[in-house]
Amino acid sequence: MNITDIFEYLGTFAFAISGIRFAAAKRFDWFGAYVVGFATAIGGGTVRDLLLDTTPFWMQNANYLICTAIALFTVIVFRKQIVKFNRTLFIFDAIGLSFFTIVGMQKSLDFNQPFWVAIVMGIITGCAGGILRDVLINDVPIVFKKEIYAMASLFGGVIFFICLQFGAHIIISEIIGAVAILVLRVYSARKNIDLPQMKDVEDDNE
Repeated sequence: MNITDIFEYLGTFAFAISGIRFAAAKRFDWFGAYVVGFATAIGGGTVRDLLLDTTPFWMQNANYLICTAIALFTVIVFRKQIVKFNRTLFIFDAIGLSFFTIVGMQKSLDFNQPFWVAIVMGIITGCAGGILRDVLINDVPIVFKKEIYAMASLFGGVIFFICLQFGAHIIISEIIGAVAILVLRVYSARKNIDLPQMKDVEDDNE
């Protein structure tokens, strides 16, 4: 197992936890929560693999189904402890975003895609699962709100690629890129740094 595989499993678990907790907040049953958690965990990677014209990663290995089941079990057993931490949903979502962005970029580079395609694939891998999760629970996707989300993914992806260009070891580059995403996501949330919102014409007339 290489570092990318580890990132993928950690990202799967983190995103599954995020999806399951969001589903729990909406009073989904265990099956519904599992479906939301699994969709959150594999959504971005599935879109990425289809665009790369390869078999979706989770169809080649049952471990991702098992990983989501472990996440569901974890939320059920440690529900009270998890709920005590108000920022649990945010932290797990940020971790999933950071790991999956780097995994998506690395897989795209393995398929000999150019830098700009790898960046887009990284963002898709990191963000599409969250979009699917929010649609399933009938919320406006976070990535479309004013929060720094996809931009954090873009930032970390660029840092990852710069590290590679300067000859840094692949493991070091992946870790630095993932940490960059996590730090920017957490920092922007703590400091309430947001992207400007689009205004309607009616807003200008108020």
